Amino acid sequence: MSNDVENAKRALRAELRERRQLLSAAQRDAAAAAIGERLDALVDDADARSISCFLSTTNEPSTREFVARTVRRGIRVLLPVTRADGLLDWAIATDDGEIAEGMFGLPEPAGEVLGPIAVNDVDLMIIPAAAVDRSGMRLGWGRGYFDKTIGSMEKCPPVYAVIYDSEILDSLPREVHDQPVTGVVTPSQTLILSPSRH
Repeated sequence: MSNDVENAKRALRAELRERRQLLSAAQRDAAAAAIGERLDALVDDADARSISCFLSTTNEPSTREFVARTVRRGIRVLLPVTRADGLLDWAIATDDGEIAEGMFGLPEPAGEVLGPIAVNDVDLMIIPAAAVDRSGMRLGWGRGYFDKTIGSMEKCPPVYAVIYDSEILDSLPREVHDQPVTGVVTPSQTLILSPSRH
């Protein structure tokens, strides 16, 4: 059974990745600007003093301007640093925004690294996803870092996945370890899907 689910997820990820690669630079820029505004509003609505976010890769809706802006507003932003054991360490985003290449070629902050429990103090988590379904179930990129993090948190804050509009699907293949998100932020909307998540 689980092999079927894994295969379905793998095929879906490949399709979603391909779809993202077809977006033009202009479409990406417009999406990033719209998502950035929605994320600013989300931070304000949550009255967040500390958040976690991710540094987007080329194919992901861009979060970089949002992170820089949030740091300039005096809000503490934790960025994930991947570890070989499948957990995430965290580093505080700085004004200079220095970025290094981490495991799997992912962009990561170059600053001082804090341990996995640093994220327990944030008021809001903003995470990547390949897709999210209408029940709030998230399909990640297959490494399980965010599922492990969310699943291990004692008191999980609201968690929002950043995706494109076409990546809200009716349902997704799921496994036991998959964690739902509170909602999604897309270029056209901020949608709460699973309010009981926190």
